[in-house]
Amino acid sequence: MRSILIKELNSFFSSLVGYVALLVFLSMCGLFLWVLPNTSIIEYGLAGLNKFFDLAPWMLFLLVPAITMRSFADEYKAGTIEWLFTKPITDLDIILGKYFATLVLILFALLPTVVYVYSVSTLALAGNVPDYGAIIGSYIGLFFLAATFAAVGIYCSSLSSNQVVSFLIALIACFMLYTGFEQLSRLFESLGGVDYYLSMTGMQFHYNSISRGLIDTRDVVYFVSVIALFIILTRYRLNNRTKEIAKTY
Repeated sequence: MRSILIKELNSFFSSLVGYVALLVFLSMCGLFLWVLPNTSIIEYGLAGLNKFFDLAPWMLFLLVPAITMRSFADEYKAGTIEWLFTKPITDLDIILGKYFATLVLILFALLPTVVYVYSVSTLALAGNVPDYGAIIGSYIGLFFLAATFAAVGIYCSSLSSNQVVSFLIALIACFMLYTGFEQLSRLFESLGGVDYYLSMTGMQFHYNSISRGLIDTRDVVYFVSVIALFIILTRYRLNNRTKEIAKTY
């Protein structure tokens, strides 16, 4: 698994696409948070990072699929997936190696945004200290959300040998899982509690819950369960791929 992780990191940073993806993510965060009038902290008038944590999931819709789209699509296209299957590693080792490499890259992208915490504390009026508990909780929620998007993206990459197709499938899947159930719940507001349970099925509900600064076990279990589900689905897809390859020989 470690060799796969290192291989994925080297592959990402040896291509221009990787640097462009990180640059676009950080540039968009900076523009929306400090420059554009409708979302700027300066226009908002409060020294807090609520705006950033509201916008960050939408930025991750682009960043995470851009990172994961090459995971298996490139292996299929180059024919190296057959080479991987011949190595003394399991399907799960391959999947987890690629998954943890994606998490490292996500952390690498989120790390520079910590400077926003210092900026906000500097802008705050004397005696007004930002709610660091809520900020830490929001970063934890953002990481869980990104980790779940990564599992979804890895699975979507295993479905096609075309990077663009993998990117679009992952983008749509992440969008639907994050906000789709929330939008659907609004159609059932009059059905006595159905809307609440529909909302709980989506990621946005649990992300917003953790972002309040209270780490609820139910939210953590939800994200871990979704991650495990998509890793299992990816393994199932690879097993089918192995059988298809075996039939050709």
